[in-house]
Amino acid sequence: MSTPHVSQAPSHVPVAASPAPALVGAGAAEEGDDGTVQPAYLRWQGHWRQRLGLAIVLLGAVVLALHGWRMVATQPLVRDALLGGLLAALATALGAVPVWFSQQLSARVQDTLFGFGAGVMLAACSFSLILPGLQAARAAGAGGWAAGGTIGAAILLGAAALLCLERWLPHEHFIKGVEGQASRTLRRTWLFVFAIALHNLPEGLAIGVAYAGGDALRAGALTTGIAIQDVPEGLVVAVALLAAGYRRTVAVGLGMASGLVEPLGAVLGAVVISHAASLLPWGLGFAAGAMLFVISHEIIPESHRKGHEAWATGGLMWGFVLMMLLDTALG
Repeated sequence: MSTPHVSQAPSHVPVAASPAPALVGAGAAEEGDDGTVQPAYLRWQGHWRQRLGLAIVLLGAVVLALHGWRMVATQPLVRDALLGGLLAALATALGAVPVWFSQQLSARVQDTLFGFGAGVMLAACSFSLILPGLQAARAAGAGGWAAGGTIGAAILLGAAALLCLERWLPHEHFIKGVEGQASRTLRRTWLFVFAIALHNLPEGLAIGVAYAGGDALRAGALTTGIAIQDVPEGLVVAVALLAAGYRRTVAVGLGMASGLVEPLGAVLGAVVISHAASLLPWGLGFAAGAMLFVISHEIIPESHRKGHEAWATGGLMWGFVLMMLLDTALG
């Protein structure tokens, strides 16, 4: 008697795999920014910590703003610093306005304007911050070596502070792209805003520290020079945002708002120095170091990246000479 034939399933027929057991209480998994899959509750905890950190920062900003406003109302030097910062912010806003009505600036013009701004800032560092800082240190009783060492240390400290902010604050350069921790979780618009704030903060600090020093003429010369270079800066920022793909309204709005950090920095610098007059040499050197960092790290590389080095250098020379004339004539 023959055995019955039992048919076997073809080996190529796939066998359904049993589903993996789900993590109890984990919730739905989502893909993170780096491509890895994370449980939803982990991502929720991360968002919760971000919101808590933002709330703490905003609360601190409100407290500082209230304290600063009280200082503005009672101390003329802080009020003058605020007005100087507002003038610089207004100049930045005016510079962005022509983008409403004009087309793209040529690369050569942009590089020349960047060089001009770098020249103004270099002269401001030299004649309105470093030299007055040395004079303030000598007036406080320091010798030649001690005064130079104090201002040198303050310059390095200011540059180091900007370097730390540049490393840790998420932002986006026009040249190097995205930098900073957790930068991929932010919109590109806010990355540009952070970059602009990093760029303008030293200018506001310089204005505030200069007014806190009590030399109104020299502080006025510094404010005038910064306001002059803020006009093309606002224009270039708006043009660069427009070229990066932003709508004209957004580009002009961010360009106009990019100077708002300057009055805040001015009040901060004036308040700190007003509380401790002995810190004036350190404040002047710190502001100079922060500005020198921005010049070397941001402005000069940006002005040279499109092949118009000669035009950018020419703009730097003219900006330096103009600021020198303003400082000697008004200061």
